[in-house]
Amino acid sequence: MSTAVDMSRQRRRQTSRRRGVLCALSLGLIAMIALTLMLGQSFTDPATLVRVFSGAAIPGVSFTVMDLRLPRAVMACVAGASFGLGGAAFQTMLRNPLASPDIIGISTGASTAAVFAIVVFSLGGAAVSVAAILGGLGVALLIYLLSWRQGVSGTRLILVGIGLSAMFQSATAYLLTQAPSWTLQEALRWMTGSLNSATLPGALTLCLSLLIVGGLLMSRARGLEALRLGDDLASGLGVRLSTTRVLTILTAVGLVASATALTGPIAFVAFLSGPIAFVAFLSGPISALLMQRFGAGGGSGLIPAALTGALLVIMADYVGQFLLPARYPVGIITGVLGAPYLIYLIMRDNRRSAS
Repeated sequence: MSTAVDMSRQRRRQTSRRRGVLCALSLGLIAMIALTLMLGQSFTDPATLVRVFSGAAIPGVSFTVMDLRLPRAVMACVAGASFGLGGAAFQTMLRNPLASPDIIGISTGASTAAVFAIVVFSLGGAAVSVAAILGGLGVALLIYLLSWRQGVSGTRLILVGIGLSAMFQSATAYLLTQAPSWTLQEALRWMTGSLNSATLPGALTLCLSLLIVGGLLMSRARGLEALRLGDDLASGLGVRLSTTRVLTILTAVGLVASATALTGPIAFVAFLSGPIAFVAFLSGPISALLMQRFGAGGGSGLIPAALTGALLVIMADYVGQFLLPARYPVGIITGVLGAPYLIYLIMRDNRRSAS
């Protein structure tokens, strides 16, 4: 009886924590969107902002808010959510924080395909976006095939992905040396990740992709959670392993490649979003098992990771645009944040291996 009561209390505490995390992330994201719309090189007060959204044409302000700030804010949120959701899906499926699309080469492959389309075929606009999506999907398939040995090992997949990522980075660098001056600037955007070319139609298209593909991924949240327990136990619980893995890979890669197609590879967002959602917004000491199982509505952590990714991108973009002596693309800011965490993970794994 006592054990049942304790378990009931623990479930209530976990539910309360989940709600607290989701509320904190949602409120933080709303606050950052409001800050981005109101405060830039000029200040727009809330009353004027409401008038602009009501359809009033205010010289200067309407253009600044509707054509400059709003598309950038929407693109930051939707791209960040896509990166965060895709990264958390990979990390959950492979039970390894290093298994992120931007670590194992999927984002790099999408960027290489985009740069190839720009430099070799002089393509632009939607054609480059399609090339990036196809490149990301192709690299994911190649990684999966090369790491298959009577099943897919998470460690083997990561090592294969890191090797391919280095290869594609070299290919991109070579393409840039061959790029004519009039396409070099556009090609360089695919090396860093930027929101400078954000448009409202593009952001809405990516939002539609997030709703459809992300919804399909969320439908496998329970299967993903079961995969944490190992293949044998997950299979015993009725999870169709191959179907769950293939669908997870396709949807996660689709999300990351679609976001990369419009913003370039914003570094480390997919890598950081899951761990931040699991740890940073929780109060009190939490075991590693609880951090892994934390999430919303299925315990996979996909929704908190998506919100964290959106918050991370819009905050990094604001810092890069207005809080530093010079303006920097958002990918540079997130890269500065993610590199120390990657070094920490490698050092932690080395210590565990040594012990």
